[in-house]
Amino acid sequence: MKKQNLEKILIKIFMNHKLNKDHARICSQALINAELVGAYGHGLSRLKMYCNRIKKKLINPKPKIKVKKISNSISLIDANNSIGFVSADIGIKKAISNAKKTGIGMVGIKNSGHYGLSGYYAEQAIKQNLITMIYTNAPPAIAPHGSMKSLFGTNPICFGCPSGSKIPFILDTSISMINRGKIRVAAANNEKIPEGVALDRYGKPTTNAKQALQGVQLPIAGFRGSGLAWMVDILSGVLTGSNHAGKVKDPFDDFSGPQNIGHLIITFKSNLFVKNFNNRIKNNIQIIKKLPKIKGIKKILYPGENKFYRFKKNIKNEIKINDSIEKDIKKLLVN
Repeated sequence: MKKQNLEKILIKIFMNHKLNKDHARICSQALINAELVGAYGHGLSRLKMYCNRIKKKLINPKPKIKVKKISNSISLIDANNSIGFVSADIGIKKAISNAKKTGIGMVGIKNSGHYGLSGYYAEQAIKQNLITMIYTNAPPAIAPHGSMKSLFGTNPICFGCPSGSKIPFILDTSISMINRGKIRVAAANNEKIPEGVALDRYGKPTTNAKQALQGVQLPIAGFRGSGLAWMVDILSGVLTGSNHAGKVKDPFDDFSGPQNIGHLIITFKSNLFVKNFNNRIKNNIQIIKKLPKIKGIKKILYPGENKFYRFKKNIKNEIKINDSIEKDIKKLLVN
């Protein structure tokens, strides 16, 4: 399906679920971007989930979002249980505005929901020649080191900065060996997941996606990954006044209340300490790209390049929609 046609359909679906046109457009563009960069676990596979939570009044389609000024640099947003795409869009724009005024912008967001890809928002800051760090917590999936019980989310960490070229440097990674969205997609399609990424509910290694969803995902780098997940839970949950310590609700399975996810967005000017940041980062990247390569590696890539190339390739083609998602879209258009 052509991007423009899909966007019109998604906007209609979100408006059918009582979002205003501007909010519907924000949500639709974020979902399509995820498809175009190949992050399918954050794309159309989540559309039905968002709509279900709106129907069950767990996402507020008509939020009264409040932005509290703490200082010229710092703001706190109460998202009023809005869909996460909307609160994150407001948050990154406010962080950019604050940074433009004072050199640094810091925005905490509470009472929000899942917002898709952190890197999608980081791009907005980078286009303004800003450096950004973005954190968000998530439903329990990772057991703290030494525990058998899931408590931390896959809690992505995002860092972005100008690269001195048209391709931004964006590190957007969950602290789990594999993100939960990929496991959900594999479960829906009866596909196996890689070895070494999850345990079943009995603590045994598994490649069965459905068993992995009932068990524990493994963090990157053992106890270090667990520590990073904890850090993100503190920054996005404890600090902002949002749910934390395993209280974030699973959007697919837990309909007992709103998620109350927290986000923390930090942006700052790249020329705070040196006036030639773009030249320096360009030199930094060039040095690393010229290093000797191991066998089988043709090119050393920096974070963000792969997604950029996938987007550039996919934007020329129609967006592929599998049968189950196509059925969901047809149903959501009339419901």
